[in-house]
Amino acid sequence: MPDFNTPGSIFFKSQKWYYWLCQFGGWGVFILINTFYYYALGLPEELYPHYFKTMYFMAITGLVVTHVMRSVILGINVLSFPLRKQIIWFLLITVSFSLINTIITVSTEEINEWEPLLYRDFTFQEKLLKDSFGTLLYFTIWNLLYFVYHYIMSLQKQLITEAQLETLVKELELKTIKAHINPHFIFNALNSIRALVEENPEKARTAITTLSQLLRNSLNSEKEDQVTLEQELNMVENYLHLEKIRFEERLRVKKTIDPDTLQQKIPQMMLQTLVENAIKHGISKEVKGGDIEIISEFVDNHHEIIVRNTGRLNGHTHKSGFGLSSTENRLELLYAKKAKFEIKELDNQSVEAKVILPVNIL
Repeated sequence: MPDFNTPGSIFFKSQKWYYWLCQFGGWGVFILINTFYYYALGLPEELYPHYFKTMYFMAITGLVVTHVMRSVILGINVLSFPLRKQIIWFLLITVSFSLINTIITVSTEEINEWEPLLYRDFTFQEKLLKDSFGTLLYFTIWNLLYFVYHYIMSLQKQLITEAQLETLVKELELKTIKAHINPHFIFNALNSIRALVEENPEKARTAITTLSQLLRNSLNSEKEDQVTLEQELNMVENYLHLEKIRFEERLRVKKTIDPDTLQQKIPQMMLQTLVENAIKHGISKEVKGGDIEIISEFVDNHHEIIVRNTGRLNGHTHKSGFGLSSTENRLELLYAKKAKFEIKELDNQSVEAKVILPVNIL
């Protein structure tokens, strides 16, 4: 039974009327089918004197009980469980509420003597067993429609999210590649390397290899949305190696990496973006240069990645730029509300960018 008030819904998100339309429509069909059954078979009125009273009461009770059942499903948040667990809960809830509904209807029929004359000599347990099969069928159909609908909506939302993420990742890759191979960056790198050719040929060869590797990684970056922290750190190491040639003693780098976090998955080029931002808006604006510290650790069952750099925000977070805004967007698409990104000024001398990610179970 559709419900457009849950996170998996896409259409009519704020409208409850569609759910109630389906509820009243479904139980209205129940009344029509049973009415047709009564007249088509020509059931004798003397044997079924309260047929329509019973039918209307069953429809009203079914509507109320299924609504309560839906509230339980949403309260437990069954729709967020893995599919196998959803199926188990589906069976448990269906059987439980169909039994509750049957007890209510059979008890009411017995108290008001609405049951057909054929069944008045049956015991309560026999009446319960007789009616439970039909009720179980109705509730199974109701829950099948409800769960299948939400499964389809969830799948559709997932496909849309994946498409948005793929578009964003491609845009990020193009922007990153452009940043890496733009003439200004290459000019600085080649000038630094040229100065090393006579002074330190071995170091110049290493720098050329690093530049080549960095450009190759940029152009041939994997299409995966996430990579391990270790892979990302290797990319960042190449970038920092070239920037150290440019800034020399003005750039000082410190890493505090918990080895247990190295195999944690993170969004591709996320750390690279944060480091680039720290150099562009922090170190490059300081006459004496400054420090960059990269931290990766587990804190309160979360994976925290921190980039601290010398510099100031001056009232700006730079989130309007592509790099940091794309970081927020990718975290939202990949992890929804389970991840967080923040950037703040720690004091008048340093800035901290922090990403909090859910821990991957390895």
